[in-house]
Amino acid sequence: MKLRLNLYFGLALAIMFTGAALAGEPTALELIQTGNQYVGVQSKDKVVQIRSEKSIASLTPNIWYVVYYDPDATFKAVEVKFGAGQKMDVSHPGRLLERFTDEKLPLPAARLKIDSDQAIKIATAQPLLKNLTLKATQLWLEHGDSGPQWRVKLWAAQLKNPNDDADIGVVIISSNDGSVIETDLHPNSVD
Repeated sequence: MKLRLNLYFGLALAIMFTGAALAGEPTALELIQTGNQYVGVQSKDKVVQIRSEKSIASLTPNIWYVVYYDPDATFKAVEVKFGAGQKMDVSHPGRLLERFTDEKLPLPAARLKIDSDQAIKIATAQPLLKNLTLKATQLWLEHGDSGPQWRVKLWAAQLKNPNDDADIGVVIISSNDGSVIETDLHPNSVD
């Protein structure tokens, strides 16, 4: 009986660790569903903006902010902060300028087809970046002139001191079809 109990316990641990190993950092769009449990019913799935902090030791950020539309809040927003996929904080940010523009309105969910991991792949595949050692990214999913868009800011290793990074610019990508809307890259910044 004791042997069987140990066998079941060992099997349960193996399954748990295998699942944890297969699960990477959650993408920005996956965090919307996770964040829904921390906001009111009136805000669920009504995302206004998603943004990350600059990634560290990887191209994938692990600190994210998901901003939902909240008609009951003063500035019409509730924000859920995530670290490594776990809720860190829920707040009502002061989004004063957005209150008077369309940027306070939810992004159209049907046009959110490109996720953060795909946006990073598209941005880092730009031909101007081919010979650079990319070090970090920072992303924003926001309103754009032609609908929701990803703004991906990139950093690369400096040539003289590869441990330091240089800001090399931004790539803006449609979240609907993944097309590159605009690039403002300056790879010579690594000199």
